[in-house]
Amino acid sequence: MASTAIKTVSVKLDDALKSRIRNLADARHRTTHWMLRQAIEQYVEREEAREAFRQETLKTWEEYQETGLHVTGEEVIAWLETWGDDKEKSAPVCHK
Repeated sequence: MASTAIKTVSVKLDDALKSRIRNLADARHRTTHWMLRQAIEQYVEREEAREAFRQETLKTWEEYQETGLHVTGEEVIAWLETWGDDKEKSAPVCHK
């Protein structure tokens, strides 16, 4: 079972950045601790999403290299241009 204990981490900041964080925290009626936790949490979530996207891109590239299946940009544009029309087309099918 994973431990949920909160551990202290030390981060070295220059005076200017520390002051900016303190000013922002004061303006938001928050502590600098709260601001730093929020910033780190948001950064980690954003970077996890970017890494998941990167991994999906690599997987897709590998699949393309193995199968050669693809849809051209022109096919996608032609399909998208029909969105909202009475004669909306189905998504293009992958081909070699």
